[in-house]
Amino acid sequence: MSEPAPYIGRFAPSPTGPLHFGSLLAAVASFLEARARNGQWLLRVEDIDPPREQAGAKALILTALELYGFEWDGAIIYQSDSRGAHDTAVQTLLKEDHAYRCGCSRRDLANAPRGPLGIIYPGTCRNSGDAQNAAVRVRTTDEPLAFEDRLQGAQSQRLETESGDFIVLRRDDLIAYQLAVVVDDHLQGVTEIVRGIDLLVSTPRQIWLQQLLGFTVPSYAHIPVALNLRDQKLSKSTGAGAIPLDSMNETLIAALEALQQRPPDELRNASMHDIWEWAHANWSIDTLKGRTQILRQ
Repeated sequence: MSEPAPYIGRFAPSPTGPLHFGSLLAAVASFLEARARNGQWLLRVEDIDPPREQAGAKALILTALELYGFEWDGAIIYQSDSRGAHDTAVQTLLKEDHAYRCGCSRRDLANAPRGPLGIIYPGTCRNSGDAQNAAVRVRTTDEPLAFEDRLQGAQSQRLETESGDFIVLRRDDLIAYQLAVVVDDHLQGVTEIVRGIDLLVSTPRQIWLQQLLGFTVPSYAHIPVALNLRDQKLSKSTGAGAIPLDSMNETLIAALEALQQRPPDELRNASMHDIWEWAHANWSIDTLKGRTQILRQ
């Protein structure tokens, strides 16, 4: 029997603003799980959507991670540097008829049904040949795509009716997130993805692409979402502020508490080094099993 592949995890923030508390939870959970499994923890900046980037956000994110004591393995990867591999994947999907060009505009799809990921594409351009000025969509089927999430349990989605054929190359020639993340996880050899539950609904699309492209499907663990006082997910779009850079120990302990790790009271006066030492020794991701929401900030 062959040995299992060495554990490789990652944290992949988008530079659309500084790190907020919800992002910190994903960083802490993925980092501690990688170390608990004697694995690598990679850092990848997902900078493939320049119109949404905030000036200076890359530097702010890296500074925050350094000040909070994170230690990543290897060089920082910038997703924009993988554009050649992304384009190769798009061409492979087109060549094997797993994808097609789509000229539909938002106006064309204004009356299309909507699902948890937005518009459910009705298949308008599936058999219409090569459209000009086009996006590229991946063909889906209505067979259940099922997987077992380590924290959230059994999951299943029928892509064609719940999601529809989805875009991998936008009309503005930008690579779509779903494809970029799949290609880059493959390039980096990622074996397990620990991230927020808000991305759980995207996972079937990513597994579908992994299957079409012949990539190994990693394991997934989606941690609960952090909420604000209005029951909204903590995110840049809901006004989540940057994590403080002047009371880091307190914030790190708050993150461990939100992740159900129960740090002792005496740790509140400890050094950053001692907090991380305790976290490494006591980390258990299983305390999050079945939880979908945590914390109210």
